[in-house]
Amino acid sequence: NPFFDHPILNSPYECPTQHWELDDSGQPTQQIIQTRRDASFITPIPKPKKRKGQNKQGSLHFDAESQTAAAISSGKQEYYLSTLIGELRSEVAAWRALPDARAWKVTPETARLLEHWLHHNFSGIRPFFCRLEAVETAIWLTEVAPKAGNVGKKFIEHLESTKFSPRPTSC
Repeated sequence: NPFFDHPILNSPYECPTQHWELDDSGQPTQQIIQTRRDASFITPIPKPKKRKGQNKQGSLHFDAESQTAAAISSGKQEYYLSTLIGELRSEVAAWRALPDARAWKVTPETARLLEHWLHHNFSGIRPFFCRLEAVETAIWLTEVAPKAGNVGKKFIEHLESTKFSPRPTSC
C-alpha cells in the first residue's frame, strides 16, 4: 500500500506541492495529486478487515465535557469544511511572494524578522515551513489585513465573530 509505505511526499522545509488523494470517506485512493491539500478535517483511517453492523462511520464531534478536546465542537457546531482557510493561505502566499519589503506593509522590526527567515543560512535546525507559515499568517492577520481593505476585513471580522473558550488547565 503506497499510501502507508510512503506517507510523506513533501519536504518539511517547503510549502507542500502534492498530497495523497482521499475518497469521500477519507480512504486513500493511491493517487498523488500535484497540489497542496485543501484544508479540511478529514483523517484517513484504515478500513477494518471485517465490517459488522453499520457500514458508515457516524459523525464525530467533541463536547465540552470531553477530556481530549474541551469545547472544540458540539452537536450544534461540528467540524466543517471551510474555504476561508484556503483563501487565507492564498493571501499569505501572495504576500510572502512580494519581493520588495516596502510592499509588505509591516513594521520595521517585522520586516527584519522576515528578511532573516528569507536569507539566513541556517547551519543547524531549520524552522519547518508549517511553523514559518503559522507565524507569517499571524503577522499577516495582525499587521497586513487591517491595511488590506475588504480582503483583510473579511478575515478580521471572522476572527472577531469566533468565540474561543480558554482551555482548562490543571496543576
